[in-house]
Amino acid sequence: MALHYGADAVYLAGKRFGMRASAGNFSIEELARACEMAHDKGAAVHLTCNTLPREDELKALPEFLKEAKNAGVDAFIIADLGVMKAAEKYAPDVQRHVSTQLGVINSATARVLYDMGASRIVLARETPMRDIYEIRANTPKELEIEAFVHGAMCVSFSGRCLLSNYLTGRDANRGACAQPCRWKYRLVEEKRPGEYFDITEDKGTYIMNSRDMCMIDHIPELIDAGVMSFKVEGRMKSAYYAAAVTNAYRHAIDCALGGEELPRIWRDEVDKLSHRPYCTGFYYGDPGQHYSETSYYSDAEVCAVVELCDSDGNAVLTQRNRFCLGDEVELMTNDQEPIPFKVEYMENADGEAIETTPHAMMTIKMRLPVPCSRLSILRRIKKI
Repeated sequence: MALHYGADAVYLAGKRFGMRASAGNFSIEELARACEMAHDKGAAVHLTCNTLPREDELKALPEFLKEAKNAGVDAFIIADLGVMKAAEKYAPDVQRHVSTQLGVINSATARVLYDMGASRIVLARETPMRDIYEIRANTPKELEIEAFVHGAMCVSFSGRCLLSNYLTGRDANRGACAQPCRWKYRLVEEKRPGEYFDITEDKGTYIMNSRDMCMIDHIPELIDAGVMSFKVEGRMKSAYYAAAVTNAYRHAIDCALGGEELPRIWRDEVDKLSHRPYCTGFYYGDPGQHYSETSYYSDAEVCAVVELCDSDGNAVLTQRNRFCLGDEVELMTNDQEPIPFKVEYMENADGEAIETTPHAMMTIKMRLPVPCSRLSILRRIKKI
């Protein structure tokens, strides 16, 4: 989905050394297939090697790096200086990108990492916009700058919070964070067991909960500051999320590079994704928190995904959520703005007319308003 909707590169992980332990990561064989798929689309694959390896893990690192190189990865995303040196030795032809986990927030650190062989730095999420200008002005022009533009924020220094390890035994720096910053806390006085007192700020008790970052309105400023790669959160998300967020930012970047104003419809697209209240991160000051609750919300839900479609718009789709005749839906493709229309007729796989889709993953035949490609998405806009 990320490739189909316009990503220039995807980042992912192998079975070890990556910061998303429960993401269902790639075996070496799967990694090779992913690289082939991406390269066929003219896109790159960046492999996360961004944990801080413990002593007993170092023996496995050289073989992992060599296998990843042979699988075809274009870059390693690294947070440890020892891993940086090992990658230079065992996979010298693979680019070395410095992970946001290393916390690069100034030009002095960036220059040292460039001297160590880094071709790109992924800035810490805490870096303000004004400092990006300075980092770009005071580093070699060959050093690329990447920055996060969309996704969850961490209440701590990104990825290095101790709360999860302390409370659950799940180590944030091993990619297993339980996100206790999203929990609702109350106070218990030592001599009053069982009596829970609210710890309230503003409207709620989620005192460590952060907003989500959304920078889709500020792509021109980031380009002007010197950012050449825009990172959107996609791991541990749905295929629909990967498609829609990539689609929106693809159009935002293309508009910025073309000197065009971003149409409102692409800004609205990010509201159709599952998210917490948005902010601009630390780019323009304090991002603020969201105290009242931790739940996600969105303005749309996926109905079906297109499998086949002819030149007249007759399509075969695989259902994802229940929908009915008369529903107002929207067709999302990778080459034009979303198209709203009403469901007026649909059939099941046997060609029988149906009024509603009774269960998920059934095959549906229907007429779409325009011809489209496989992986186009039919979704229903939620009525507020």
